[in-house]
Amino acid sequence: MSKSVADSALEPVTPTKAAADRFDLRSYSLVTAAYWGFTLTDGALRMLVLLYFNQLGYSPIEVALLFVLYEFFGVVTNLVGGWVGARFGLKLTLFSGLGLQILALTMLALLPMAWPQWAAVVYVMASQSLSGIAKDLTKMSSKSAIKLVVPPNADGALFKWVAILTGSKNALKGVGFFLGGALLTTVGFAGGLWIMVAGLVVVLALSVLFLKQNMGKSKSKAPFKAIFSKTPAINVLSAARFFLFGARDVWFVVAVPLYLSTVLGWSFTAVGTFFALWVIGYGIVQSVAPRLLQRQDGSIPHGGTAQRWAFILALVAAVVALLIGLEWQTLPVLVIGLAVFGVVFAINSAVHSFLILAYTDNDKVALNVGFYYMANAGGRLVGTIASGLLYQWTGLIGSLWGAVICLLLAWVISFKLPRDEIKSPSVLAKIGSISTD
Repeated sequence: MSKSVADSALEPVTPTKAAADRFDLRSYSLVTAAYWGFTLTDGALRMLVLLYFNQLGYSPIEVALLFVLYEFFGVVTNLVGGWVGARFGLKLTLFSGLGLQILALTMLALLPMAWPQWAAVVYVMASQSLSGIAKDLTKMSSKSAIKLVVPPNADGALFKWVAILTGSKNALKGVGFFLGGALLTTVGFAGGLWIMVAGLVVVLALSVLFLKQNMGKSKSKAPFKAIFSKTPAINVLSAARFFLFGARDVWFVVAVPLYLSTVLGWSFTAVGTFFALWVIGYGIVQSVAPRLLQRQDGSIPHGGTAQRWAFILALVAAVVALLIGLEWQTLPVLVIGLAVFGVVFAINSAVHSFLILAYTDNDKVALNVGFYYMANAGGRLVGTIASGLLYQWTGLIGSLWGAVICLLLAWVISFKLPRDEIKSPSVLAKIGSISTD
Protein backbone atom coordinates (compact mmCIF):
# COMPACT_ATOMS: atom_id res chain seq x y z
CA MET A 1 0.00 0.00 0.00
CA SER A 2 1.33 3.41 -0.88
CA LYS A 3 1.80 6.25 1.56
CA SER A 4 -1.01 8.63 2.37
CA VAL A 5 -0.81 12.14 1.02
CA ALA A 6 -0.31 13.45 4.55
CA ASP A 7 2.73 11.19 5.06
CA SER A 8 4.20 12.38 1.77
CA ALA A 9 3.77 15.99 2.80
CA LEU A 10 5.89 15.41 5.96
CA GLU A 11 8.96 14.00 4.21
CA PRO A 12 12.23 15.94 4.80
CA VAL A 13 13.18 18.42 2.10
CA THR A 14 16.16 17.39 -0.02
CA PRO A 15 18.03 19.55 -2.53
CA THR A 16 16.08 17.84 -5.30
CA LYS A 17 12.83 18.56 -3.53
CA ALA A 18 13.85 22.15 -2.87
CA ALA A 19 14.26 22.63 -6.62
CA ALA A 20 10.86 21.05 -7.16
CA ASP A 21 9.33 23.46 -4.65
CA ARG A 22 9.86 26.40 -7.01
CA PHE A 23 7.07 27.42 -9.35
CA ASP A 24 8.02 26.40 -12.89
CA LEU A 25 6.94 29.52 -14.78
CA ARG A 26 8.39 28.43 -18.13
CA SER A 27 6.52 25.11 -18.19
CA TYR A 28 3.32 26.81 -17.01
CA SER A 29 3.63 29.41 -19.77
CA LEU A 30 4.23 26.78 -22.45
CA VAL A 31 1.34 24.60 -21.30
CA THR A 32 -0.96 27.63 -21.07
CA ALA A 33 0.06 28.88 -24.53
CA ALA A 34 -0.65 25.45 -26.02
CA TYR A 35 -4.04 25.32 -24.31
CA TRP A 36 -4.87 28.86 -25.42
CA GLY A 37 -3.92 28.15 -29.04
CA PHE A 38 -6.03 25.01 -29.08
CA THR A 39 -8.98 26.72 -27.38
CA LEU A 40 -9.10 29.53 -29.94
CA THR A 41 -9.32 27.00 -32.77
CA ASP A 42 -11.89 24.90 -30.86
CA GLY A 43 -14.27 27.86 -30.41
CA ALA A 44 -13.66 29.14 -33.94
CA LEU A 45 -14.22 25.67 -35.43
CA ARG A 46 -17.57 25.27 -33.70
CA MET A 47 -18.75 28.65 -34.99
CA LEU A 48 -17.42 27.96 -38.50
CA VAL A 49 -19.29 24.65 -38.67
CA LEU A 50 -22.52 26.11 -37.24
CA LEU A 51 -22.56 29.12 -39.55
CA TYR A 52 -21.31 27.38 -42.68
CA PHE A 53 -23.61 24.38 -42.58
CA ASN A 54 -26.54 26.59 -41.62
CA GLN A 55 -25.80 28.55 -44.83
CA LEU A 56 -25.90 25.27 -46.75
CA GLY A 57 -29.46 24.67 -45.56
CA TYR A 58 -28.91 22.28 -42.65
CA SER A 59 -31.49 22.63 -39.88
CA PRO A 60 -30.30 23.61 -36.38
CA ILE A 61 -30.90 20.08 -35.08
CA GLU A 62 -28.99 18.57 -38.01
CA VAL A 63 -26.10 20.89 -37.24
CA ALA A 64 -26.25 19.96 -33.54
CA LEU A 65 -26.06 16.27 -34.47
CA LEU A 66 -22.71 16.94 -36.13
CA PHE A 67 -21.27 17.39 -32.62
CA VAL A 68 -22.63 14.20 -30.99
CA LEU A 69 -19.52 12.14 -31.79
CA TYR A 70 -17.38 15.10 -30.69
CA GLU A 71 -18.86 14.71 -27.20
CA PHE A 72 -18.94 10.89 -27.26
CA PHE A 73 -15.27 10.54 -28.02
CA GLY A 74 -14.51 13.00 -25.23
CA VAL A 75 -15.76 10.35 -22.78
CA VAL A 76 -13.55 7.63 -24.28
CA THR A 77 -10.54 9.94 -24.60
CA ASN A 78 -10.58 11.11 -21.00
CA LEU A 79 -10.89 7.55 -19.73
CA VAL A 80 -8.00 6.14 -21.78
CA GLY A 81 -5.97 9.36 -22.10
CA GLY A 82 -5.29 9.59 -18.37
CA TRP A 83 -3.77 6.10 -18.39
CA VAL A 84 -1.66 6.91 -21.47
CA GLY A 85 -0.47 10.15 -19.83
CA ALA A 86 0.49 8.37 -16.61
CA ARG A 87 2.30 5.58 -18.45
CA PHE A 88 4.06 7.57 -21.18
CA GLY A 89 4.00 11.18 -19.94
CA LEU A 90 1.84 14.23 -20.51
CA LYS A 91 3.95 15.45 -23.39
CA LEU A 92 2.69 12.57 -25.52
CA THR A 93 -0.97 13.29 -24.78
CA LEU A 94 -0.54 17.05 -25.24
CA PHE A 95 1.25 16.64 -28.57
CA SER A 96 -1.27 14.05 -29.72
CA GLY A 97 -4.13 16.44 -28.94
CA LEU A 98 -2.58 19.29 -30.91
CA GLY A 99 -1.68 16.96 -33.79
CA LEU A 100 -5.18 15.48 -34.02
CA GLN A 101 -6.73 18.95 -34.07
CA ILE A 102 -4.45 19.86 -36.98
CA LEU A 103 -5.64 16.70 -38.75
CA ALA A 104 -9.32 17.46 -38.04
CA LEU A 105 -9.00 21.02 -39.37
CA THR A 106 -7.19 19.77 -42.47
CA MET A 107 -9.93 17.20 -43.14
CA LEU A 108 -12.61 19.88 -43.04
CA ALA A 109 -10.60 22.24 -45.24
CA LEU A 110 -10.43 19.46 -47.86
CA LEU A 111 -14.18 18.65 -47.74
CA PRO A 112 -15.38 18.22 -51.37
CA MET A 113 -18.23 20.65 -51.97
CA ALA A 114 -19.82 18.40 -54.59
CA TRP A 115 -20.53 15.56 -52.16
CA PRO A 116 -24.19 14.72 -51.34
CA GLN A 117 -25.45 15.83 -47.94
CA TRP A 118 -25.37 12.38 -46.30
CA ALA A 119 -21.72 11.88 -47.28
CA ALA A 120 -20.79 15.35 -46.07
CA VAL A 121 -22.50 14.67 -42.71
CA VAL A 122 -20.55 11.42 -42.24
CA TYR A 123 -17.29 13.13 -43.20
CA VAL A 124 -17.87 16.10 -40.87
CA MET A 125 -18.87 13.81 -38.00
CA ALA A 126 -15.62 11.88 -38.52
CA SER A 127 -13.58 15.08 -38.40
CA GLN A 128 -15.49 16.22 -35.31
CA SER A 129 -14.70 12.88 -33.67
CA LEU A 130 -11.00 13.62 -34.10
CA SER A 131 -11.54 17.15 -32.78
CA GLY A 132 -13.35 15.80 -29.72
CA ILE A 133 -10.47 13.43 -29.00
CA ALA A 134 -8.01 16.28 -29.52
CA LYS A 135 -9.92 18.66 -27.23
CA ASP A 136 -9.96 16.31 -24.26
CA LEU A 137 -6.38 15.09 -24.71
CA THR A 138 -5.21 18.70 -24.68
CA LYS A 139 -7.42 19.71 -21.75
CA MET A 140 -6.49 16.70 -19.62
CA SER A 141 -2.77 17.22 -20.33
CA SER A 142 -2.82 20.95 -19.63
CA LYS A 143 -4.75 20.78 -16.38
CA SER A 144 -2.72 17.81 -15.14
CA ALA A 145 0.50 19.66 -15.91
CA ILE A 146 -0.48 22.53 -13.58
CA LYS A 147 -0.26 20.12 -10.65
CA LEU A 148 3.36 19.43 -11.63
CA VAL A 149 4.59 23.02 -12.06
CA VAL A 150 3.16 24.36 -8.78
CA PRO A 151 5.13 23.53 -5.59
CA PRO A 152 3.56 20.54 -3.79
CA ASN A 153 2.51 22.38 -0.60
CA ALA A 154 1.37 25.66 -2.16
CA ASP A 155 -2.30 24.86 -2.58
CA GLY A 156 -3.44 28.46 -2.40
CA ALA A 157 -1.22 29.05 -5.44
CA LEU A 158 -2.58 25.87 -7.04
CA PHE A 159 -6.16 27.18 -6.76
CA LYS A 160 -5.09 30.51 -8.28
CA TRP A 161 -3.17 29.08 -11.25
CA VAL A 162 -5.82 26.44 -12.04
CA ALA A 163 -8.49 29.15 -11.99
CA ILE A 164 -6.41 31.41 -14.26
CA LEU A 165 -5.81 28.61 -16.78
CA THR A 166 -9.42 27.44 -16.80
CA GLY A 167 -10.95 30.90 -16.77
CA SER A 168 -8.71 32.22 -19.53
CA LYS A 169 -9.50 29.13 -21.58
CA ASN A 170 -13.23 29.79 -21.38
CA ALA A 171 -12.81 33.48 -22.16
CA LEU A 172 -10.69 32.58 -25.19
CA LYS A 173 -13.28 30.07 -26.34
CA GLY A 174 -15.73 32.96 -26.49
CA VAL A 175 -13.15 34.94 -28.48
CA GLY A 176 -12.91 31.89 -30.73
CA PHE A 177 -16.63 32.21 -31.52
CA PHE A 178 -15.96 35.73 -32.82
CA LEU A 179 -12.83 34.54 -34.64
CA GLY A 180 -14.78 31.82 -36.45
CA GLY A 181 -17.38 34.28 -37.69
CA ALA A 182 -14.73 36.78 -38.76
CA LEU A 183 -12.71 34.16 -40.65
CA LEU A 184 -15.81 32.88 -42.44
CA THR A 185 -16.70 36.42 -43.50
CA THR A 186 -13.21 37.47 -44.64
CA VAL A 187 -11.42 34.38 -46.00
CA GLY A 188 -14.17 31.77 -46.22
CA PHE A 189 -14.61 28.31 -44.69
CA ALA A 190 -11.50 26.59 -46.08
CA GLY A 191 -9.31 29.70 -45.79
CA GLY A 192 -10.20 30.10 -42.11
CA LEU A 193 -9.37 26.45 -41.45
CA TRP A 194 -5.95 26.71 -43.12
CA ILE A 195 -5.09 29.78 -41.03
CA MET A 196 -5.92 27.83 -37.86
CA VAL A 197 -3.83 24.88 -39.05
CA ALA A 198 -0.81 27.17 -39.49
CA GLY A 199 -1.23 28.64 -36.01
CA LEU A 200 -1.49 25.24 -34.34
CA VAL A 201 1.60 23.97 -36.16
CA VAL A 202 3.60 26.81 -34.57
CA VAL A 203 2.17 26.03 -31.11
CA LEU A 204 2.97 22.33 -31.49
CA ALA A 205 6.54 23.04 -32.61
CA LEU A 206 7.23 25.27 -29.59
CA SER A 207 5.77 22.69 -27.21
CA VAL A 208 7.88 19.88 -28.68
CA LEU A 209 11.06 21.93 -28.37
CA PHE A 210 10.72 23.31 -24.86
CA LEU A 211 8.50 21.17 -22.60
CA LYS A 212 10.11 18.78 -20.13
CA GLN A 213 10.56 15.27 -21.47
CA ASN A 214 8.93 13.17 -18.72
CA MET A 215 6.25 15.56 -17.45
CA GLY A 216 3.46 13.63 -15.72
CA LYS A 217 4.96 10.19 -16.31
CA SER A 218 4.20 7.85 -13.42
CA LYS A 219 7.14 6.37 -11.51
CA SER A 220 5.55 2.93 -11.78
CA LYS A 221 3.87 1.41 -14.81
CA ALA A 222 0.16 1.97 -14.25
CA PRO A 223 -1.97 -1.08 -15.19
CA PHE A 224 -4.86 -0.44 -17.56
CA LYS A 225 -7.39 -1.21 -14.81
CA ALA A 226 -6.04 1.86 -12.96
CA ILE A 227 -8.08 4.10 -15.29
CA PHE A 228 -11.01 3.54 -12.92
CA SER A 229 -10.27 5.66 -9.86
CA LYS A 230 -10.29 3.93 -6.48
CA THR A 231 -10.15 7.14 -4.44
CA PRO A 232 -13.63 7.81 -2.96
CA ALA A 233 -13.28 11.60 -3.04
CA ILE A 234 -12.37 11.58 -6.75
CA ASN A 235 -15.20 9.18 -7.59
CA VAL A 236 -17.73 11.39 -5.78
CA LEU A 237 -16.37 14.60 -7.31
CA SER A 238 -16.50 13.02 -10.78
CA ALA A 239 -20.15 12.03 -10.29
CA ALA A 240 -21.02 15.57 -9.20
CA ARG A 241 -19.12 16.94 -12.21
CA PHE A 242 -21.17 14.70 -14.53
CA PHE A 243 -24.44 16.28 -13.42
CA LEU A 244 -23.00 19.81 -13.18
CA PHE A 245 -22.06 19.85 -16.87
CA GLY A 246 -25.17 17.93 -17.87
CA ALA A 247 -27.13 20.77 -16.26
CA ARG A 248 -25.36 23.33 -18.41
CA ASP A 249 -25.59 21.57 -21.76
CA VAL A 250 -29.22 20.48 -21.36
CA TRP A 251 -30.15 24.11 -22.15
CA PHE A 252 -26.91 25.44 -23.67
CA VAL A 253 -26.47 23.22 -26.74
CA VAL A 254 -29.87 23.12 -28.46
CA ALA A 255 -32.72 24.49 -26.34
CA VAL A 256 -31.80 28.14 -25.78
CA PRO A 257 -30.17 28.74 -29.22
CA LEU A 258 -33.27 27.37 -30.97
CA TYR A 259 -35.60 29.30 -28.68
CA LEU A 260 -33.79 32.58 -29.31
CA SER A 261 -33.76 31.95 -33.05
CA THR A 262 -37.19 30.44 -33.76
CA VAL A 263 -39.40 31.81 -30.97
CA LEU A 264 -37.85 35.22 -30.23
CA GLY A 265 -36.69 35.81 -33.81
CA TRP A 266 -33.03 36.54 -33.12
CA SER A 267 -30.62 36.39 -36.03
CA PHE A 268 -27.97 33.69 -36.03
CA THR A 269 -25.32 36.38 -35.54
CA ALA A 270 -27.16 37.70 -32.47
CA VAL A 271 -27.43 34.19 -31.03
CA GLY A 272 -23.73 33.56 -31.60
CA THR A 273 -22.81 36.91 -30.03
CA PHE A 274 -24.93 36.17 -26.96
CA PHE A 275 -23.23 32.83 -26.38
CA ALA A 276 -19.78 34.25 -27.05
CA LEU A 277 -20.35 36.94 -24.41
CA TRP A 278 -21.75 34.33 -22.02
CA VAL A 279 -18.65 32.14 -22.35
CA ILE A 280 -16.26 35.12 -22.05
CA GLY A 281 -18.03 36.35 -18.91
CA TYR A 282 -18.03 32.82 -17.51
CA GLY A 283 -14.28 32.59 -18.08
CA ILE A 284 -13.59 35.93 -16.41
CA VAL A 285 -15.55 34.93 -13.30
CA GLN A 286 -13.73 31.60 -13.20
CA SER A 287 -10.38 33.38 -13.29
CA VAL A 288 -11.21 35.56 -10.27
CA ALA A 289 -12.95 32.77 -8.31
CA PRO A 290 -10.04 32.42 -5.83
CA ARG A 291 -10.46 36.06 -4.79
CA LEU A 292 -14.19 35.54 -4.37
CA LEU A 293 -13.90 32.37 -2.31
CA GLN A 294 -10.70 32.63 -0.23
CA ARG A 295 -11.34 34.15 3.17
CA GLN A 296 -8.97 36.27 5.20
CA ASP A 297 -8.05 33.33 7.47
CA GLY A 298 -6.56 31.50 4.47
CA SER A 299 -9.32 28.88 4.13
CA ILE A 300 -9.82 27.61 0.60
CA PRO A 301 -12.57 25.48 -1.01
CA HIS A 302 -13.45 22.03 0.29
CA GLY A 303 -16.30 19.56 -0.24
CA GLY A 304 -18.79 21.72 1.62
CA THR A 305 -18.02 24.61 -0.72
CA ALA A 306 -18.87 22.49 -3.77
CA GLN A 307 -22.11 21.31 -2.18
CA ARG A 308 -23.23 24.80 -1.17
CA TRP A 309 -22.63 26.36 -4.59
CA ALA A 310 -24.38 23.47 -6.39
CA PHE A 311 -27.52 24.21 -4.36
CA ILE A 312 -27.28 27.94 -5.12
CA LEU A 313 -27.02 27.14 -8.84
CA ALA A 314 -30.07 24.85 -8.63
CA LEU A 315 -32.05 27.72 -7.05
CA VAL A 316 -31.02 30.09 -9.86
CA ALA A 317 -32.11 27.61 -12.55
CA ALA A 318 -35.41 26.94 -10.74
CA VAL A 319 -36.24 30.67 -10.47
CA VAL A 320 -35.56 31.16 -14.20
CA ALA A 321 -37.73 28.14 -15.09
CA LEU A 322 -40.58 29.31 -12.85
CA LEU A 323 -40.63 32.87 -14.19
CA ILE A 324 -40.47 31.77 -17.84
CA GLY A 325 -43.22 29.23 -17.12
CA LEU A 326 -45.37 32.11 -15.85
CA GLU A 327 -44.52 34.05 -19.06
CA TRP A 328 -43.37 37.02 -17.00
CA GLN A 329 -40.92 39.27 -18.88
CA THR A 330 -39.59 36.27 -20.75
CA LEU A 331 -36.70 37.89 -22.64
CA PRO A 332 -35.22 39.88 -19.71
CA VAL A 333 -35.64 36.89 -17.38
CA LEU A 334 -33.94 34.58 -19.83
CA VAL A 335 -31.00 36.88 -20.59
CA ILE A 336 -30.42 38.08 -17.02
CA GLY A 337 -31.18 34.66 -15.55
CA LEU A 338 -28.64 32.92 -17.79
CA ALA A 339 -26.08 35.61 -16.97
CA VAL A 340 -26.53 34.93 -13.24
CA PHE A 341 -26.46 31.19 -13.98
CA GLY A 342 -23.13 31.71 -15.77
CA VAL A 343 -21.58 33.52 -12.78
CA VAL A 344 -22.63 30.85 -10.28
CA PHE A 345 -21.77 28.02 -12.68
CA ALA A 346 -18.27 29.47 -13.14
CA ILE A 347 -17.69 29.43 -9.38
CA ASN A 348 -18.91 25.83 -9.20
CA SER A 349 -16.60 24.79 -12.02
CA ALA A 350 -13.60 26.60 -10.49
CA VAL A 351 -14.13 24.82 -7.16
CA HIS A 352 -14.33 21.45 -8.89
CA SER A 353 -11.21 22.14 -10.98
CA PHE A 354 -9.27 22.91 -7.80
CA LEU A 355 -10.58 19.96 -5.80
CA ILE A 356 -9.64 17.36 -8.41
CA LEU A 357 -6.01 18.46 -8.17
CA ALA A 358 -6.14 18.81 -4.39
CA TYR A 359 -7.43 15.24 -4.06
CA THR A 360 -4.67 13.63 -6.13
CA ASP A 361 -0.91 13.31 -5.94
CA ASN A 362 1.67 14.06 -8.62
CA ASP A 363 2.28 10.43 -9.55
CA LYS A 364 -1.38 9.75 -10.39
CA VAL A 365 -2.43 13.18 -11.61
CA ALA A 366 -2.96 12.16 -15.26
CA LEU A 367 -5.00 9.08 -14.32
CA ASN A 368 -7.22 10.91 -11.87
CA VAL A 369 -7.73 14.04 -13.98
CA GLY A 370 -8.48 11.85 -17.01
CA PHE A 371 -11.09 9.91 -15.04
CA TYR A 372 -12.63 13.14 -13.75
CA TYR A 373 -12.87 14.70 -17.21
CA MET A 374 -14.37 11.49 -18.54
CA ALA A 375 -17.28 12.23 -16.20
CA ASN A 376 -17.26 15.84 -17.42
CA ALA A 377 -17.47 14.69 -21.05
CA GLY A 378 -20.17 12.16 -20.18
CA GLY A 379 -22.27 14.93 -18.66
CA ARG A 380 -21.83 17.04 -21.80
CA LEU A 381 -22.83 14.12 -24.02
CA VAL A 382 -25.98 13.32 -22.05
CA GLY A 383 -26.79 17.03 -21.77
CA THR A 384 -26.42 17.48 -25.53
CA ILE A 385 -28.79 14.61 -26.33
CA ALA A 386 -31.26 15.61 -23.58
CA SER A 387 -31.24 19.21 -24.79
CA GLY A 388 -32.58 18.21 -28.20
CA LEU A 389 -35.07 15.67 -26.87
CA LEU A 390 -36.46 17.83 -24.04
CA TYR A 391 -36.77 20.88 -26.27
CA GLN A 392 -38.60 18.88 -28.94
CA TRP A 393 -40.96 17.25 -26.41
CA THR A 394 -41.48 19.96 -23.77
CA GLY A 395 -39.95 23.21 -25.08
CA LEU A 396 -37.57 25.51 -23.23
CA ILE A 397 -39.29 25.00 -19.85
CA GLY A 398 -38.62 21.26 -19.91
CA SER A 399 -34.94 21.84 -20.67
CA LEU A 400 -34.58 24.30 -17.79
CA TRP A 401 -36.27 21.93 -15.34
CA GLY A 402 -33.95 19.21 -16.62
CA ALA A 403 -31.06 21.46 -15.57
CA VAL A 404 -32.62 21.88 -12.11
CA ILE A 405 -32.88 18.09 -11.66
CA CYS A 406 -29.24 17.60 -12.69
CA LEU A 407 -28.08 20.29 -10.24
CA LEU A 408 -30.05 18.83 -7.36
CA LEU A 409 -28.39 15.48 -8.06
CA ALA A 410 -24.96 17.17 -8.06
CA TRP A 411 -25.88 18.82 -4.73
CA VAL A 412 -26.92 15.52 -3.12
CA ILE A 413 -23.82 13.71 -4.39
CA SER A 414 -21.58 16.49 -3.02
CA PHE A 415 -22.63 15.63 0.55
CA LYS A 416 -20.18 12.72 0.26
CA LEU A 417 -17.15 14.94 -0.46
CA PRO A 418 -14.57 15.48 2.35
CA ARG A 419 -15.73 18.47 4.35
CA ASP A 420 -12.60 19.24 6.38
CA GLU A 421 -11.95 22.96 6.76
CA ILE A 422 -8.89 23.43 4.55
CA LYS A 423 -6.16 25.94 5.26
CA SER A 424 -3.64 27.08 2.69
CA PRO A 425 -0.88 26.16 1.97
CA SER A 426 -1.27 22.48 2.87
CA VAL A 427 -4.58 21.27 1.49
CA LEU A 428 -3.44 17.71 0.99
CA ALA A 429 -2.02 17.33 4.49
CA LYS A 430 -5.39 18.36 5.91
CA ILE A 431 -7.09 15.62 3.88
CA GLY A 432 -4.75 12.98 5.23
CA SER A 433 -7.42 10.30 5.29
CA ILE A 434 -7.50 10.20 1.49
CA SER A 435 -5.07 7.45 0.46
CA THR A 436 -3.13 7.47 -2.77
CA ASP A 437 -3.45 3.68 -3.23
